[in-house]
Amino acid sequence: MPAGGIPSTPYVPAADGTPFVLGKFCIDEYRQMKVIVMGAGYSGITAGIRLPQHIPNLQLTIYEKNAGVGGTWYSNRYPGLSCDVPAHCYQLSFEEKKDWSSFYAPGPEIRKYLEGVVQKYKLMRYIKLSHEITGARYNELTGTWHIRVRRTDGATGKAEELEDIADVFVNATGPLSRWNWPDIEGLKDFKGELHHSAGFDPGEKTWQEVADGWKDKKVAVIGIGSSALQIVAALQPRVGKLVNYVRGKTWIALPVAGGAFPRYMGLTFTREEIERFQNDHQFYKNLRHGLEQELHNAHAITLRGSPVQLMAQAAFKKNMEERLSKKPWIAEKLLPGFPAACRRLTPAPGYLEALCADNADFITIPIKRMTSTGIETTDGQHQELDVIFCATGYETSYQMPMPIIGRDGIELNKRWSPHPETYLALAVDGFPNFFSILGPNSGIGTGSLLAIMEAQVMYVARAIGKMQRERIRSMEPKLEAVRAFDAYLETVFTQNCRSWYKLGREKGRVVALWPGSTLHAMRAIEHPRWEDYLYEPLEAGEQNMFYWLGEGQTYNQKTFSGDRAWYLSPPYLDIPLGESTVRIQILINSEVCL
Repeated sequence: MPAGGIPSTPYVPAADGTPFVLGKFCIDEYRQMKVIVMGAGYSGITAGIRLPQHIPNLQLTIYEKNAGVGGTWYSNRYPGLSCDVPAHCYQLSFEEKKDWSSFYAPGPEIRKYLEGVVQKYKLMRYIKLSHEITGARYNELTGTWHIRVRRTDGATGKAEELEDIADVFVNATGPLSRWNWPDIEGLKDFKGELHHSAGFDPGEKTWQEVADGWKDKKVAVIGIGSSALQIVAALQPRVGKLVNYVRGKTWIALPVAGGAFPRYMGLTFTREEIERFQNDHQFYKNLRHGLEQELHNAHAITLRGSPVQLMAQAAFKKNMEERLSKKPWIAEKLLPGFPAACRRLTPAPGYLEALCADNADFITIPIKRMTSTGIETTDGQHQELDVIFCATGYETSYQMPMPIIGRDGIELNKRWSPHPETYLALAVDGFPNFFSILGPNSGIGTGSLLAIMEAQVMYVARAIGKMQRERIRSMEPKLEAVRAFDAYLETVFTQNCRSWYKLGREKGRVVALWPGSTLHAMRAIEHPRWEDYLYEPLEAGEQNMFYWLGEGQTYNQKTFSGDRAWYLSPPYLDIPLGESTVRIQILINSEVCL
């Protein structure tokens, strides 16, 4: 008999009278879980930290197709690249960076921050660079994912194929990882420099050093999304002439937190300010907390027809007209008729001022074609150009670039046609043990995207923990749960405006955004509804739902090892608050929706 006096093979009658054999394992004798994560951007990096933290006996592999970590912040190098939310809000909740150089962090700084996080948490033991997942198929007999990977040798460029197997497959590639050239006649005829914003590669130079060679050049930027606005603002002072070709309209928002922290708006932080961030803990804590609150306060702007939205639109309009007073006709062409937040809001620092410069043109006549020397518009006008930037966006259909095949041979791209359907933006029926981080309907119009991402990673960790603890071979959301969530997806963003929120169309289903605020999303997945899933037991044919209870003892009891009074120590020990503190806490936690 093992320690504790429990027979090794006891028989306990089931409800119908037939006996079953207790499992020969302890309730916390956790089986190994093999997890594969696709992508090493913010989401994959966070998974690399949180999954090992919360899942014992974990075998984790993170495959990254690029030669470095950072995802979109590794791939993108275009002029003016920066984050258009405050830098102190674009960092992990548990990993502060107090020495950001400016209010809106430059792309290279964000990439360096992520590299530092990887180094600090020693994540390269999990990450395999230059490994691109080319396909995945679920094996129903074993409850595992069989994943094909193309490994590229950095020195020789030689590629080889390999296969890996996992209990759980996590897609952490995000929505903005693949870019498209615009459909413009004669695109390949242009003989000058032609760049896509997402494909711009300065090589060993900085973008500023490359732009020094364009000081007498005529440069065009096609587009009016966030990337285009940043490129225009960055290049206008550095080139001979800049032309912005625009086919749509957009709201230029006031800076987030502009009312609460006006002294920092658009500024590079001084050495004294950075030193205060680093040395005055309470000041920095208050600053970060205040900025985050301001981000979440902006959600009311997305509520269609609300007083806050109408007031914001009036403020945006006034601000745009004032900043474009030198060329008021641009405001007439740029100001939209659709509500604020129908397209992604951005403060676009420096963009409107760049358009007002003497060396800048703003053209809304549709492009007819590219020629060998420039761009011709439909009115017959032709601009001679030396450099063209196509800031025309990404592939946002959520159609995966590789086959992902689930139960009964269903391919994910087919399941997600004509638009993606998910369970709470996390899972898909017919695809067991498959989760997405920042997948369809995970984005937000305002608020903190990283807060949602961290909450999703923790949800996945809980799901994997449930599979491990309860000896579950497969779990997938019920079809009715997926359909119910799909029916819920109607928000302000369905208004008519061309946006990647709606697969790049003016009309159609919103596939990119969560149907609510960031805080709403976090609350929605904070306590998983496990009843919305279908399960298969690890042991084929096992009918007793409590088989996972094992032989009736813990591993430490069986082996006389470890802590056998763990419930007396944090984090398990829960000490009640004093009476007065409890009353205050109840008031803080009370959330009344009027």
